[in-house]
Formats: sequence, C-alpha cells, structure tokens
Amino acid sequence: MPCPLVAVLSCVMAGATPGSADVTSGALIDTTSDAALPRESDGQTAELLSAFFGLDNALPRAARLICRGAPGKDGMPVIFSTEIDHTTLQAGDFRVTTASGARGEMTCATLLPATDAGELRTVLLVGDFGTAETDPPVTVDIVGHVHSFDGRLDFRGARVAVTPLAPGPSLVMAEVADPTAEDRDLGLRRTDGDDCPTDGIQQVVRVVWAGGVTLANGDEPGDAERDLYRVTVRGADGTEREISPTVLADLGDGDNNHLLCLDTADTPVSVFFPEGVFTDPNDDLNPDTRVPVRPLN
Repeated sequence: MPCPLVAVLSCVMAGATPGSADVTSGALIDTTSDAALPRESDGQTAELLSAFFGLDNALPRAARLICRGAPGKDGMPVIFSTEIDHTTLQAGDFRVTTASGARGEMTCATLLPATDAGELRTVLLVGDFGTAETDPPVTVDIVGHVHSFDGRLDFRGARVAVTPLAPGPSLVMAEVADPTAEDRDLGLRRTDGDDCPTDGIQQVVRVVWAGGVTLANGDEPGDAERDLYRVTVRGADGTEREISPTVLADLGDGDNNHLLCLDTADTPVSVFFPEGVFTDPNDDLNPDTRVPVRPLN
C-alpha cells in the first residue's frame, strides 16, 4: 500500500527498528577520521544541492523508532551532489543556522527512506531548527567528515541555503541511472521502491525531489502523473523532442526519488514537471520545475 508522505516515517518504520541502525546516527560529534580527501577531484565537487525545511515541529509519533525524541521535531531533507558513504554519517556532521544566527539543535540524521541503489544522497535531519514564522533556518553547513560513496571526496566545508517551509517541493537533480549500481540492502524492506521493467526499456532517468512527494490525497502517482513528466531527449542528428516515460517506477517507498523508464536510447537532456500536482509532507504544492539530466559517467 502506498505511504502518505505526511506520515512517511510512520509507514516506513512500522514494525521493528533493526534496519534503521545502519543508516541513522544520533552521534552529536563527528567520529569519522580525517582521511585528507579533497572537496573536488576529477571534475567532481562535493557540494550540497538542497536543504528543504519540510516540517516544522511536525514529525509523526512513529519517528521515535528512528531516534529518541524525534516526534514533534523539525524535519529537513538535505541532498548531496553524490551518494555518500553511510558509515561516515553522524548527526554532528551538520550545523543548521537560523535567521537570528542561532544554531539548530540536532537530534539525529538518517538516510531513510531513500536507501535503494543509487539513492544514498538524501539525508533527513531531525531536530529543532528554528520556527518558520519567527526564526527560520537559513543555512546548512557540513562541519564533519562525510565521504562520498566512492571514497574520493569529503563534503566538509560544503554549505547550502535552506528552502523555507512554505514553498512546495521542486526537482533538485536528474541523472541517467546506472544499471550496475550496487544495492547494499540498507534500511528496511518497506523502503524498497519498485524497479523499471526490462522489456522495451532502453534507459532510466532518476529524478530527485527536494523532499518526499505524493498526490494531495497521499496516494502515489499513476499514469496521469507519469504522462505529466516531460523528458527532453536529443537524437544522434542533434534534434530534440519531448517524451513522457513509458513507465514511472520507484513508487511505494515514501522517498523523494522517481525512476522515469524510457523506451528510447536518445540522450536525455532535461526533465520538466508542471505545477500543482505533488505535495510535500507539509501539504505544499509543487511549482513548475525543470532540471538538466546528468549523463551516466
């Protein structure tokens, strides 16, 4: 059954907690050794792409199964430019600063529910990060050693401005998905999204939203929403055209990723989605949103 995003933690954590320990940290200090890794290497930079003030004092009761004291706290998804090594993730790696200059109080950091292969770039911060109306969070800094998935980069020193509570979710990035990406069996079974079919599908584009999205009634998107995704592709002769994905996948897991399953080998250039269709956990509707597609490295 699809998980309403307003209660996403309740859904993905229903049952037991063992699978959360490998992707969740309540450590308020950085325990990762300095490996002298650079922020930039071979044209790739360790950056933060987005920080989205998704919930203000509104995490559901079941969030206690992720970390003690989480219910009623703020929730803020932070998106990294690459996948990260989950073993280097600690809550103390993050510093949230509010408009008044105050520092937010971190409770925990977790990769849940985005733990499928290729998804380990969205970290949900849980804590007290200010108040939307009087002293909202304005920046997130990485102050500890968070390493990239491939062990080549360190995100320490990265900073991003926070998207306020009121705006709806936007697309943050899109990439041609690597069919050989390793699934490390992290998280829980209920955070496993469905895959694209193999019959007739020539490539897959992963899109990453600023936060988890569903329809306004909490349902997952269907064929109508699949058709609203517009992918610009470029043929071998340089001409461009717009198509919709043949299948929309990675559904039912409550995260911020969708897979656009394409029946063409033409090069994906960009992805567009129209306003007013998806909502975030705060019930804010998405704006018109477009992102370029990263090629498969």
